[in-house]
Amino acid sequence: MAQETTRNWLVFRSLQGGAASWPADLVAGLTLAAIAAPEQMATARLGGFAPHIGFYVFIAGSLAFALFGANRYLSSGADSTITPIFAASLAAMAPVGGAEYLNLAALLSVIVGVFLAGAGFFRAGWVANLFSIPVLTGFLGGIAVHIALSEAPAFLGLVAGSGSSFDRLAQIIRQFDGVKPLAILTGSACLAFIVVVEWAGSRFPGPLLALVGATVATMMLGLESQGLPTVGAFHVLPPRLAAPIADVDDFGKVLGLSAIIAAVVMAQSAATSRSFPGLPGEAADIDRDFLGLGLGSMLSGLFGAFPVNASPPRTAIVAEAGAETQIAGLTAAVAVALVAAFGESFLSHTPEAALAAILFYIAGRIFRVGAMRDIAARSRPEFILLLATLFLVVLVPVQTGVALAIILSLIHGLWTTTQTDLHTFRRLPGKTVWWPETADFDGEKLAGVAVVGFQAPLSFLNADRFQRQLSAAADEPGLKLLVLEAGAVDSLDYTAAQGLASVMEACRRKRVDFAVARLESVRAQAAFESYGLFDALDGPHVHGRGRFFHSVDEAIKALAPDAQIVPSPARTSA
Repeated sequence: MAQETTRNWLVFRSLQGGAASWPADLVAGLTLAAIAAPEQMATARLGGFAPHIGFYVFIAGSLAFALFGANRYLSSGADSTITPIFAASLAAMAPVGGAEYLNLAALLSVIVGVFLAGAGFFRAGWVANLFSIPVLTGFLGGIAVHIALSEAPAFLGLVAGSGSSFDRLAQIIRQFDGVKPLAILTGSACLAFIVVVEWAGSRFPGPLLALVGATVATMMLGLESQGLPTVGAFHVLPPRLAAPIADVDDFGKVLGLSAIIAAVVMAQSAATSRSFPGLPGEAADIDRDFLGLGLGSMLSGLFGAFPVNASPPRTAIVAEAGAETQIAGLTAAVAVALVAAFGESFLSHTPEAALAAILFYIAGRIFRVGAMRDIAARSRPEFILLLATLFLVVLVPVQTGVALAIILSLIHGLWTTTQTDLHTFRRLPGKTVWWPETADFDGEKLAGVAVVGFQAPLSFLNADRFQRQLSAAADEPGLKLLVLEAGAVDSLDYTAAQGLASVMEACRRKRVDFAVARLESVRAQAAFESYGLFDALDGPHVHGRGRFFHSVDEAIKALAPDAQIVPSPARTSA
């Protein structure tokens, strides 16, 4: 065990065991860089940063994750899921792009990194389950709408907007007379090219080719002089480590936002790691991945940049390219560093509409129409939950919408637990197996015997419902034995224990034997002992522990051996 623990915390764990795969890793890394370079520029601009800052986020995230992460494929860097969240929040605290804004972003990145690293170190991977799939799908749909509203001005050749979703939409409408057809043409051509490349299933990096093509066309045709907005000159300074300057007020401003961003990163990163766990037989190590992402975010903040996140599309690209280790991520980081160092003179001519097209493409990928349709077809309540999350994220401040989305997800989980009902069990004809009664199966019933089960953990959330339904089962006329089939009860709390003890006492007064069968959970058995439920079952002839059985059939043989099968009318065929 000690050796296993030591191995789990080795650095460069994601680089181990793949020496023979380095050619494929290098190719996958260059493919990743071709996708990541334009995406990181676009995402940085989405957050109000100079384009090259996105390169620094990618380099910091890739280096730290290769050193401390576990997943062999995961791509860490700037991500369009979290950028609109913190950008909208920081914009309310300081002018976008100003010194205070940049300092708050770097401080945010460091604190998010501390949260993530702490979650990894203390094995708090369960936090990632705060988002159910419907809530996460609605959340991503809302983020896609935010991206579209943020990038619409660049796509149309207008001045960038700010504020809430309503403010941005109003600003676009007010400026609509100033729409530049050349910007629309450029953006539409880039978006169409990317979509066609993806549709054709080509391995060529559509976003990179579109960006390079648009930039070359702009330079050769002199489109800047014709009014096409471009990125413009930007001075790329080598990244240097420096702690963000902060006081107590700055910490207070970003602390709550940091917790929200960290929760979103954990949810998305856990889903990514579980989707691409590694080599055959290799399990995902979510906690270790949180540590790698956390240290990447801290390094990004010390570079003066913003938080990192795992990217599902980029991770899929690495896996599909045949990589086996994080050498692919390190290769991509080196390639992006070279672009940052020597590409400024070329990238300054990149049309803003081309970057907007890339982000529109990303928004379309995360607006999961297929998943929405599937949820709508299978669960109407969960689809309503999805829509509520989407509209909350769009209509209220983003950080508030995310917090409400988490609350909705938790409420949904609690509501599901409270709605569990007591099921009646019937015996399979000629067998000793007891099975829940359904519309397709009614089985055999024994006279004077009722077998019921509650297929959920018992807690204060459902204790009242459980007690009422179990009491109703105990009131059945002519009942002599009530068996609780507890195979699905893996835990119970004090409130539920008190309710169960109350039903046991009521059965004793009615001279109805009460038995518990298949209480398999060691945790639940310990709770029965702790809450005195063994003693509550004591009777004049049978000690409480003697009323606990390994099976329903065993309980009936011991307490109602003479029970006869109740005749039931034969089913008629339709």
